[in-house]
Amino acid sequence: MTKKAKGRLRLLVSMLALVVLLSGCGGGGSKPEKVDGGKVTLQFWTIALQPTFTPYFNRVIADYEQKNPNVKIDWKDYPYDAVTNKLLTSIASNSSPDVVNLNTEFASQMGSKGAVVDMNEHLSPEEKAAYFEGIYNSTVINGKAYALPWYTGTEVLYMNTKLVKAAGLAPAHPPKTREELSEWGRQINRKTGKAGYAQQLVSKLFAVDGIPILNKEKTAAAFNTPDAVTMVDNLKKQMEDGVVLKEDADFSQQVKYYAGEQVAFELAGPTFINFIKTAAPDVYKNTIAVPVPTGKADVRLSNSMDLVVPTKSAHIDEAVKFAVFLTNAESQTAFSKEANTLPSTKESIKDPYFTQSDQSLEAQAKVVSAQSLDKATDYMVGVPNAKDVNSAIARALQNILLNGRDTKETLTALEQEVNDILKQ
Repeated sequence: MTKKAKGRLRLLVSMLALVVLLSGCGGGGSKPEKVDGGKVTLQFWTIALQPTFTPYFNRVIADYEQKNPNVKIDWKDYPYDAVTNKLLTSIASNSSPDVVNLNTEFASQMGSKGAVVDMNEHLSPEEKAAYFEGIYNSTVINGKAYALPWYTGTEVLYMNTKLVKAAGLAPAHPPKTREELSEWGRQINRKTGKAGYAQQLVSKLFAVDGIPILNKEKTAAAFNTPDAVTMVDNLKKQMEDGVVLKEDADFSQQVKYYAGEQVAFELAGPTFINFIKTAAPDVYKNTIAVPVPTGKADVRLSNSMDLVVPTKSAHIDEAVKFAVFLTNAESQTAFSKEANTLPSTKESIKDPYFTQSDQSLEAQAKVVSAQSLDKATDYMVGVPNAKDVNSAIARALQNILLNGRDTKETLTALEQEVNDILKQ
């Protein structure tokens, strides 16, 4: 970790500690209950959505204000790097916003510190049931739901049909499990000399096989098990067999390998399409999108954005109502069409937009992603110091898979390192 990153982490920890102290000092903030001629003004913060989606939010806010004439929405948008520090500062100074857009990782951390409202205390059973269970539960810790899921995304399997056919495989009958994907990768390597796919060595590799990162209480590492040793050793064998490139490949590197036809597959979200379409138009034309094969856990990993209501909001009831409106099926369906994202609401994906395909790669990816939402979950739910934990796991996987370290010894040392991180 760089000195700059360590400094940011120390600042974040210090400010979270202050939030904990202040969150125990009573309910909402010091703002007056009614402003602007008797109306409640809600401060609504989002992350990097202006100006691209300004017309959408202007429409949805106007609609809400018309239906709720006692409420005025004051919408502000901030860069990703700025919103967390600004939120912590505002809470600490008792000038909290009312509805805030956060990712699942930070929403869970805020929830574990008592800094955001438990949505389970405010939502009806029908309102909770509107969301996909695995995605809604992504911010549930000890029975408390610290956010409402908003827009999300899941991975799909992109397949170079030219390479697949050259290996004697049928693109119309794609692999459904990680084991089948490995067999396809081996055959592609034998027949064409290409690899199956490239990937980044990150903690989600444990989650795909149902190996928990931490115990249920989130107080200690839980991954140092025989199943984890087997999983890592299997990955080592896949690298030897040409199924997976022997490299820790970030997203940009994965795009290059796929564009250069050095690999036959890519496991990624819809944004991959834009990169490959620009970098390699001929490869784009030969690419199809199918559901990503599942591992032993039989889940598909999601990457969601959420809405939280800070406990320091002076208008908690009104804020929750507005957050529910923004994340209901009608609003999410409309936003997904604008932003090319996936909704977290069950009813939304019944819309023809998510079920019908014109056979373009973009439409294929959209449809198969939507079909994956019933198995979607966020794998780093409520993990304290998640960035440090992820970095430690990545280094350990690099040492085993790229530097030849012993699997059991390295996982044991990693277990101690993660436990030390959790004590910080």
